Amino acid sequence: MAGKAAAVSKALKKGISKKGTRIHTKVHFYKPKTQQLARKPKYERKSTPKKSGVDKYAVIKYPLTTESSMKLIEDSNTLVFIVDIKANKRQIKAAVRDLYNIECEKVNTLITPRGLKKSYVRLSKDYDALDVANRVGVI
Repeated sequence: MAGKAAAVSKALKKGISKKGTRIHTKVHFYKPKTQQLARKPKYERKSTPKKSGVDKYAVIKYPLTTESSMKLIEDSNTLVFIVDIKANKRQIKAAVRDLYNIECEKVNTLITPRGLKKSYVRLSKDYDALDVANRVGVI
């Protein structure tokens, strides 16, 4: 009996530990957040930086010099180019403006059965397609 009383008095002096017991008030268990360290790679994963977009020299491959394209140059003030398959109308318009110093009204594109992208560049009223074609070397 004295041993039991001594144990109780010792426990009261020391304090009772409730280690490992937790009252869960929620139904679901949420995984605790752990520390996330910043990455410190020993080497770059890519040896060279990614090449940016398509430049103006890569957009326009060459002007088309077929009979139908000559008719378009004379009749509807339009130049015909074979362009990069990934180039969009805005890129084509910008490339034509930069390379040939001309303003274009609109650009129409199509992909040929051979897998090439053809673009019809309609020039604005200020520029003559015949003069530009001579300067470029189409005619």
